[in-house]
Amino acid sequence: MSDSAFDTKSFRNALGNFATGVTVVTAKTPTGELAGVTANSFNSVSLDPPLILWSIAKSSSSVNTFENSSHFAVNILAADQIDLSNNFARPSDDKFASIPHTFGQGEAPLLENCCAQFECERYQMLDGGDHWIMLGKVVAFNTSNRAPLLYSQGSYAGAVPFPAPNKVMNSADIFSHQPQKLESNLFYLMTQVVRRYQHSYQPIQESTGLNISEARILMIIAEAPSLPLQQLEGAVAMPPLDVTNALEGLVEKGFIRQLEDFIKLTEKGLKQADQLWALAQQQQDKVFANFNEEKLDQFKGALMTLLES
Repeated sequence: MSDSAFDTKSFRNALGNFATGVTVVTAKTPTGELAGVTANSFNSVSLDPPLILWSIAKSSSSVNTFENSSHFAVNILAADQIDLSNNFARPSDDKFASIPHTFGQGEAPLLENCCAQFECERYQMLDGGDHWIMLGKVVAFNTSNRAPLLYSQGSYAGAVPFPAPNKVMNSADIFSHQPQKLESNLFYLMTQVVRRYQHSYQPIQESTGLNISEARILMIIAEAPSLPLQQLEGAVAMPPLDVTNALEGLVEKGFIRQLEDFIKLTEKGLKQADQLWALAQQQQDKVFANFNEEKLDQFKGALMTLLES
């Protein structure tokens, strides 16, 4: 295949199936210039010496700051720090405005309430195509027990432990293989229910020809047609770049028209959104077929109470 025939957008979407954590990498030059970028390219390299890596686009305006800094810090974000991720993913003259932080080794900014932080000496800067690969030697680190923020298939996600075998099992199978106390553990039961629900529903949604990000955005736009473009990221819990890519895909498919500050559904897009919501309703009806109206209302009320607590 020639380089011109290579579909970079599809390649990026395929790479998105590899779930990662989310980091904000920060640095400060001797002259006081600050940089902070959201990255999911973080990875471990070596224990001896303790090395890690991440990559930054050569086109990034922050490249010079990292190149001229002796140290950088990798701030691994917690599950409730989506806003922090989006803040450092957007272009801004001052990304650190109103963002609480301290300074660590080499004056690299350290963000508050992260899962973990690695303070690194800049060890090596390698050519990686359209990115620079940044190797760092870890000189200090800290960690907490906070749940991490994850990134998968173009969206933010949370970590849910899977103590049961990988295959989807019914309750009798689960409890014949697990300690009896799990049967009364509400958190465990909720994770298993969500897992089974996703297992059966996701292929149905994908049968429409839309990826997860496109489907999510189209359904949200149909429900809130006057939602400003700047508020869409928060509504769909997706990074800015993935929102942009999904919107471009929906425009190409003829489902939306993107205007200056808001998005308008086309007639084709409205029909597709209605289909998506109908599929979601069919799945819900199937899963809750044994619930009468009263029981369903009680279940819905319990979920709303938990969300508001």
